[in-house]
Amino acid sequence: MIFKNHQYWMAQAIRLAEKGIYTTRTNPRVGCVIVKDDEVLGQGFHAYPGQPHAEINAIQDAQGTDLTGSTVYVTLEPCAHTGKTPPCVNAILNVKPKKVVIAMQDPNPLVSGKSIEQLKQHGIEIIVGVLEQQAFALNPGFIKRMSSQLPYVRLKMAMSLDGKTALKNGLSEWISGKQSRQDVQYLRARSCAIISGINTVLADDPSLNVRLTMQELGLDQEIQQPIRVVLDSKLQMPLNAKMLHIPGETWVFSCHKDVRKIALLEAKNCRVFIQGRRDSLDLQQVMEALAKEGINEVHTECGSRLAGSLLNKQLVDEVIIYIAPKLLGAQAMGLVDFGELTQMDQALNINVKNVTQIGADIKLQCQPLY
Repeated sequence: MIFKNHQYWMAQAIRLAEKGIYTTRTNPRVGCVIVKDDEVLGQGFHAYPGQPHAEINAIQDAQGTDLTGSTVYVTLEPCAHTGKTPPCVNAILNVKPKKVVIAMQDPNPLVSGKSIEQLKQHGIEIIVGVLEQQAFALNPGFIKRMSSQLPYVRLKMAMSLDGKTALKNGLSEWISGKQSRQDVQYLRARSCAIISGINTVLADDPSLNVRLTMQELGLDQEIQQPIRVVLDSKLQMPLNAKMLHIPGETWVFSCHKDVRKIALLEAKNCRVFIQGRRDSLDLQQVMEALAKEGINEVHTECGSRLAGSLLNKQLVDEVIIYIAPKLLGAQAMGLVDFGELTQMDQALNINVKNVTQIGADIKLQCQPLY
């Protein structure tokens, strides 16, 4: 008989955690498998904020089976504090496992390692670091928010083969193909917020929402729409903007404290944040404010100037570029506006981590090298 190892069971826990990729929002995606004598006794994942965590769901899935002497596999260190739900470490202690295998410690420096110590004090063997990289990839936003009080920012762009995003007259529908646009919907769906600039709103009147069905997302209910965030220093947000008249929240960040306009926007379920000085938003402060609101992952779709500003401020963690097999010519609009560079060492280097073909387009997943 071949016994399955820790990596095998942790991989199963990670697959469970992935089921919460579109739904956990402010919370981390976590999976848990409880095993004894190479047999699964219970398993579960965290699905929605305020609902039971993965460990609790796994224990409940065991349906009263005696879990004494079992091994608990969990993708993130169990919580040791009371939030919207009781601490999971207490529930684990109650079922008396022999061993707890944890993929990664809690990234919050204030609580990291606390439940591990608590479990050890009760004589439970602890193993940490099994498939740690895969567990990290589940929660880039939660990890960054806990460790640096900033969200994980993903910048999405689409361009022609010659690096252009729109014709000189501003026409950009559509550079990328249908399959690429569908792929973007999944990126939006996993995000807590979608950011765009006011110029994009004024030019295109975008919905900035997820248009996938719950069946396409593998969910049992309709997705909670990501919060739409518009960076609008002069408070030019139109009251008839499409995004103000569809399900979901819209937040506007502005420097312009027009009390009447703010009241009109708030009447349309739009929240207004006043920040920055004069006519310029501080992008660092915007991201810090989003993190304080529990925003883990930010998906950004914007024009070249805002894209350049976010990259210049080193606020972008990941760049997704869809390249379409088209040539738009020298007069068309460029991808990123950094202002004028005079030396090659001023260029931003990019690490291309993955290349895939989607329909006729090429998708690049990149990491800026600041």
